[in-house]
Amino acid sequence: MAKLANHADRGASGDLRFPAHRIDGLAGTSFKHQHLPAILAEEEPDGGFFEVHAENYMGPGGPPHAALTRIRQDYPVSLHGVCMSIGGPQPLDETHLGRFAGLVERYEPALVSEHLAWSTHGTTYYNDLLPLPYTDATVRRVAEHIDQVQEAIRRPLLLENPSTYVMFKESTMSETAFIREIVRRTGCGLLLDVNNVFVSATNHGFSALDYLADYPLEHVGEIHLAGHAEQEDDEGDRLLIDSHDGPVADAVWKLFDLVIGRCGPLPTLVEWDSAIPEWPVLQAEARAAQAILDRQAAGFQRERTHARG
Repeated sequence: MAKLANHADRGASGDLRFPAHRIDGLAGTSFKHQHLPAILAEEEPDGGFFEVHAENYMGPGGPPHAALTRIRQDYPVSLHGVCMSIGGPQPLDETHLGRFAGLVERYEPALVSEHLAWSTHGTTYYNDLLPLPYTDATVRRVAEHIDQVQEAIRRPLLLENPSTYVMFKESTMSETAFIREIVRRTGCGLLLDVNNVFVSATNHGFSALDYLADYPLEHVGEIHLAGHAEQEDDEGDRLLIDSHDGPVADAVWKLFDLVIGRCGPLPTLVEWDSAIPEWPVLQAEARAAQAILDRQAAGFQRERTHARG
């Protein structure tokens, strides 16, 4: 991964803030606290960026914040929410949203994202990102929630496409059409999870290439890659689970290469959230993503040079 410039920045008040790091065209990984000693032992920051789940840092202090503060000095950070329940039928939890906005202000993340999903019912929080029916009523509700989040964090939110295992009969539009309408109404950006596209396409029997051809790639601000697990459903058919517990599959790497060839080198994050390996294994996945980003960036540069000549 490319080396990062390490320099301090100052806010409008003149107070010293976290260093400002570039993130365009870089690959990163999920930040896991057990990797901190290995990361800090490197002679120089190894480029890239780290993503953290916002809900792990909603307490006021302690070891999680100490570790994240140390990482943020040398690397840009992507803040990824998993419990906002943007697609839920009930109002957003204002306490949760306030804490989320506080993390954005505290750590000045380069990217801020959440899921197109719901995960709450009443006062119960589920450990799943549940799918939505794609209808006009759902568009209105999701758009209202995104507007509320963006007003609180004072910046565009990146919305992640889901991995799905069921479809709703009452849906009146495709997932890509739904996402395009959300972008049109809210001005939010998108987080394209390529593994989720592959998982959903396999589970429902549609073409991942057709999905990507209809997806509004021009609004993508970040890409996710991850591993998935393979099972069988009750009828013995192949079922993929977005498990984040292993390396990125070859088919997902191929789709990622195709997307970068169309969009250019976007910030790309490799997720690995369970069965977590030693740091060099996760670092190697990020470096594989960086190699694709660098190769595609060189190709875009050659095309621009040829066009000028």
